[in-house]
Amino acid sequence: MNAPTSTREPDTRALDDAAVARIRADFPILAREVNGHPLVYLDSGATSQKPQSVIDVERAYYDTVNAAVHRGAHTLAGEATELFENARATVARFVGAADDEIVWTSNATEGLNLLAYSMSNASLGRGGEDAARFRLGPGDEIVVTELEHHANLVPWQELAFRTGATLRVIGLDDEGRIRLDEGPDAAANVIGARTRLVAFTHVSNVLGAVNPVERLVDLAHAVGALVVLDACQSAPHLPLDLHALDVDFAVFSGHKMLAPTGIGVLYGRSELLNALPPFLTGGSMITTVGLTESEFLPAPMRFEAGTQRVSQAIALATACDYLDAIGMHRIEAWEAALGQRLYEGLAGIPGVRILGPAPDARTERVGLASFVVDGIHSHDVGQFLDDRGIAVRVGHHCAQPVHRRYGITATTRASAYLYTTTAEVDAAIEAVADSRSFFRVA
Repeated sequence: MNAPTSTREPDTRALDDAAVARIRADFPILAREVNGHPLVYLDSGATSQKPQSVIDVERAYYDTVNAAVHRGAHTLAGEATELFENARATVARFVGAADDEIVWTSNATEGLNLLAYSMSNASLGRGGEDAARFRLGPGDEIVVTELEHHANLVPWQELAFRTGATLRVIGLDDEGRIRLDEGPDAAANVIGARTRLVAFTHVSNVLGAVNPVERLVDLAHAVGALVVLDACQSAPHLPLDLHALDVDFAVFSGHKMLAPTGIGVLYGRSELLNALPPFLTGGSMITTVGLTESEFLPAPMRFEAGTQRVSQAIALATACDYLDAIGMHRIEAWEAALGQRLYEGLAGIPGVRILGPAPDARTERVGLASFVVDGIHSHDVGQFLDDRGIAVRVGHHCAQPVHRRYGITATTRASAYLYTTTAEVDAAIEAVADSRSFFRVA
């Protein structure tokens, strides 16, 4: 199968609305109307739209190759396996990892649960002495931050329950920055001799700020703790080099970065993955199976039991190629500009409160803003915008603790991507301003 790829040559020029207009032509859904208006899609933080090349490559796989990987000796099986493993290599390059450090999952949530349950198995003695560093028990501590998505919080709550470990939380300051040094809930005071694991997000899906990965990694590694990075909101939007970041594990989901649903990635340093006992077990992840015990393949296959997500993995690789052809540095800069425009426009509306720190020399933000309009429920704001064809997210965004930290239950969230124009950001700002008159709170 000759997979469709982007024909765009790599470009170092900054993105502008003219360049974005050409990019938008690759996305069929962006041509549709909603409620009689051109679609303005500002919900990419939840899930991204897909370019035609990604849509085509998944269909082409089923049209011409479809077969089970790693199992058959016939031509189709060989071609499918080659495409599948080539996809792994492409995604590994995209995030600065080695091929055998990429584990396919259904999504980031599965990757985090895989880690948590594998550590539970290690805590029960599975994996022998090689897995000793993953064992947890009473007196050990797991550290998270107050701004985590539920997917990077609930699995660690459950791991603490199963092992008797204690879950501790790094707090946020009033502006929405992670406390690093000052206060009893600052990272420097929470991470200590008993810390075994520190899990945090690279970019908050509510606050939009890029978090201080280097400092948190240094604090964790200084006490011998493992680091788990939630890269769901960074892999699609920022150049990502997991080796350079020096994290031990990371997760991200394909559907947020132009790929289909049903595919995600768990990254782990090779020596750690090979020492970690598996969680999902069954076919395709074993070397020898007896009636009473089994032996497992090296990573990453030991974590990939059962029939795999072949077409989705190939499509994720195509999405990575598409993003690379545009240039992640260009995407990062464009979204930062959109994010500042969005932040400043919303901040200029009376009665609008934006969560998270303002973009400045201290804080890098992505193109995302969660906000409250005084006197209007977030669901009503979202419905008002939808009537104008503007798609945004409403609710707590699977991050109740950070909303609770700032005394609110729900926000409206607008999130941009490489296909978002300045006119679309301006339309959203205008609609939010108009909502105040419509609901008579102006």
